[in-house]
Amino acid sequence: MSQIAQQESAGSLPAGVAQRPDGVYLDVRLLAPELTAAVDALFRSGYVLRGLDYPVLARALYGVGPELAPNPELLLRVGDRLEPFPAQRKPLYRNVKIRDGEAEYFFEPIYLPAEELSDGTLLPERLAQLDFDEFVADMWLKNVRFGIQVAAVRAALAAPKGERVAAALDLEPTPAQDARVVEVASELHRSDAPRQRADGTVDLTSFQNRFPQIKQGMRLLQKLPGVPGEPGRNIAGQPLAALAPNDVDFARLAGEGTIIAREPDGEFLVAAREGFLNVDPKSGQVALSDKIISREGVSGRTTGNLELMGAFEEFGDVQELRDVNGSDITVHGDVFGNINSSGGTIVLGRNLVGGRAINAKGDIRIEGVASGATIQTANGTVTITGRAESCVISAPKVVIAEASNCEIFADEVNMELAIGCAVAGRSVLVESAGPRKSSEMFVYVVVKDVAGHDAELETLQKQVAVHEVEIAAWRAEHDRLNAMAEVRSYLTLAEKLRKGEIHLTPAQVPHLKKVAGAVAPHIKAIGQLLQSIKVGEEAIAGARARRDELEALKRDAASRSSVRVSMVDGEVLVRTLPLGEAVAANFMAQPKDYKALLRGPRLDSLAIFAGSSGSVNWHGAVLAEASVA
Repeated sequence: MSQIAQQESAGSLPAGVAQRPDGVYLDVRLLAPELTAAVDALFRSGYVLRGLDYPVLARALYGVGPELAPNPELLLRVGDRLEPFPAQRKPLYRNVKIRDGEAEYFFEPIYLPAEELSDGTLLPERLAQLDFDEFVADMWLKNVRFGIQVAAVRAALAAPKGERVAAALDLEPTPAQDARVVEVASELHRSDAPRQRADGTVDLTSFQNRFPQIKQGMRLLQKLPGVPGEPGRNIAGQPLAALAPNDVDFARLAGEGTIIAREPDGEFLVAAREGFLNVDPKSGQVALSDKIISREGVSGRTTGNLELMGAFEEFGDVQELRDVNGSDITVHGDVFGNINSSGGTIVLGRNLVGGRAINAKGDIRIEGVASGATIQTANGTVTITGRAESCVISAPKVVIAEASNCEIFADEVNMELAIGCAVAGRSVLVESAGPRKSSEMFVYVVVKDVAGHDAELETLQKQVAVHEVEIAAWRAEHDRLNAMAEVRSYLTLAEKLRKGEIHLTPAQVPHLKKVAGAVAPHIKAIGQLLQSIKVGEEAIAGARARRDELEALKRDAASRSSVRVSMVDGEVLVRTLPLGEAVAANFMAQPKDYKALLRGPRLDSLAIFAGSSGSVNWHGAVLAEASVA
């Protein structure tokens, strides 16, 4: 520090610059602008820093370049010595072209002009060698104070022929790191490992955890704030502003069931409820709900077979041989596999081909084509807005726009067009029906099988006849016993005594007891006959009540059955189909059973219509009530 003070007091060097026997130093205790002004004053005073260490100079003035070893004196050595810039060499350095963040310099062979020395010696024109230290000093005065490409300039200085070089370049600001969102919950990722069964075996057709369930309060995502880039410098040494990072709208990612939580350790997207994770592929919005949403389809590659606890919505296809088991299932793609629902509604937005859609309790709606499929619901409506081909369909109610070569079993059937089908229902409405090539068109009206009722009615009638004969015999015996003189006299005397019309003397009591003992067997027999008659009459009344009940059931069963075919276009056969209640209400039988029931021979049915044109309108179980056009 004493040498710097001596230099400053002498006024030969700017403050902050010191020349010592081992080199030229800068006092880094000064602020960068003060050091820059000192170096500027040094070059403007006509000095050249010989043995210049340019990277150290750049580090001292602009904080750019390699880190320097710590110096206890807070001095940085930037050169070997200071020398005056020879006046005759200054013209050797040409102008520099500054544009678009670079200083372009044309290095070419330079010649010193001929001159005569003081002793009269004549020096001819000769080749001169440019010097890097002088070049830096000259460029500084031409406002090129930063970014000199040391290696390129030294190489050009040593080259034997001319070369145009970018002698200095701006230091562009480094890119900023934009704010970003990162995952912080491992539960966001499914496990595609094979599912392990309860018995310890592995199910290779199913994945372990295809749709993770998120717990309430779980952190899902974190927003990491942006980091600005490092500022740059232009070749004049002026700072170039640091690039600002782009922000991310974290709130737009918060969908249903999630909230943004700003906590001491950061900003997080947190589950506000328990549910299944749904991520919108377009917006990236994260939501939690009771419904599982999938967009990749169901296949051996993506999901395997699915066993689901909640509602399910699939935007892709369900591939062949894949099973989806759950409730309230919606598939927007094509289904080639099997959909099994325990309840809710099955909605297929496109086609069902070769697979199954089975709902234990709920509706099934297919908005495309069903082909070669099995469609069944135990309690609900099957609706096919498109076309059904070669399908087996069973449900309490079936509504189809167009069906071809199908077996359809329902309580209520409503169809616009049926071709080559076998249709059975208690109430059947078909707008147009006809055969299809080798497939006949059958329409069956399901009627209650009353054969059992008729047998019971016949039995009841026989029982009534038997009771009537028995009662007649009991009445005849009753009348005979009641007409006997001693019985009639005793009964008349007993009745008057009971009413108090007469009174017996003590002498008459023994006589009455003697008479009573004589007629007692007859009196007992009369009482038994009256009891038998009462029981017989009650049995007849019960049989007649049951008869009325059975006849009402037969009338009700007949009134619920009807069929209407608005237009017959080709050979159509319409018959009744007597079925017991259990069979008529079973909509979950095997497909082969429905094929056998509807395509096999029927010996117990009643023909309603057989023809190739016209229409059918039939109501009730009696053929005489049919109206056939």
